[in-house]
Amino acid sequence: MLREAGLEVGPGRVGDAVTALDRIDLTSRDDVYWALRQTLVSRHTDFETFDRAFATWFERAPARPKGVAKQNGPQLALAPETTQGDEGAPDGERGEPGWNATEKLHGTDFAKLSPDELAQVRDAILELGAARPSRATHRLRPDRRGDVLDVRQLVRASLGTGGEPIVRPFRGRKRVQRRLVLLCDVSRSMEPYARALLLFAHAAVAAGRAEAFAFGTRLTRVTPDLVDRDADRAVSRAVGHVLDWGGGTRIGASLAQFNAEWGRRGVTRGAVVVIVSDGWEREDFDLVAREMARLARTAYALIWVNPLKGDPSYQPLAGGMRAALPHVDRFLSGQNLSDIEELARVLAGIERRHAA
Repeated sequence: MLREAGLEVGPGRVGDAVTALDRIDLTSRDDVYWALRQTLVSRHTDFETFDRAFATWFERAPARPKGVAKQNGPQLALAPETTQGDEGAPDGERGEPGWNATEKLHGTDFAKLSPDELAQVRDAILELGAARPSRATHRLRPDRRGDVLDVRQLVRASLGTGGEPIVRPFRGRKRVQRRLVLLCDVSRSMEPYARALLLFAHAAVAAGRAEAFAFGTRLTRVTPDLVDRDADRAVSRAVGHVLDWGGGTRIGASLAQFNAEWGRRGVTRGAVVVIVSDGWEREDFDLVAREMARLARTAYALIWVNPLKGDPSYQPLAGGMRAALPHVDRFLSGQNLSDIEELARVLAGIERRHAA
């Protein structure tokens, strides 16, 4: 968020921030604020930008850190302001700075959203879908924060300074998008969540190097349907193309079909694969385990998104889910907009395989 706002936040600053957070009380918002501002901000002109980002990221915490002036600290205690449109509004419904309908629906289960409410969070989902995993290539390019000294440029620059290497140019690894593959369960139990996740897939396809598939009792590639610029039209086209939408679930058979048809084409080699399903397999649990193991051998990382995980009392007791979990790198919830934000953060920051 800070980078998108224009702040220079490189790996060194991120490392300092993590070190600082490791040495403070994370339950103290004041300590967290000062630790991050001291390590991530280098210019006083960026304080206001940092404060806005901090307040947004931590969802408007109830108090401003002690000793911070209004213009130099996170404006976390946002009192309601009466505007022309607010006069006469009932208590608790007046507009507040930074409040909008999308924020109100952040924690609402997708299954409980009305069509109008789903339309309200659509733009937020589409924006989050643009988050992409990346990888470092073997190609080097000029980078002042790189870790490889560019000897050729060093010698060339020293010719103008009498042979003294005053300027030390560095190079770093070029980063490119890593392929993203999304497989979305569209069975009856997943139908309330499938449309929201297809919006996410639409944005991912638009961002490039992404493939999207739907599965219930069979596998259907929906990437061509999601190319349409109009998100609603694209999702409707994908729904119409999927013949088993809202039907049964055959996770193992669908994964076997995917591995046989698309795995052999190298689609998953080095890719981040996201499977969205509640794990309710009706048939062969061993087949799910075998195909997940096969998929894990070629994919860079496997992420499983299960809307049921959003329930605090949830336990992965379904046979299909138990069979899949040993091969999953990250196990996330997909119940609401906040969970989609977490998925976007994981995708944007994923660097190496690690178990959840």
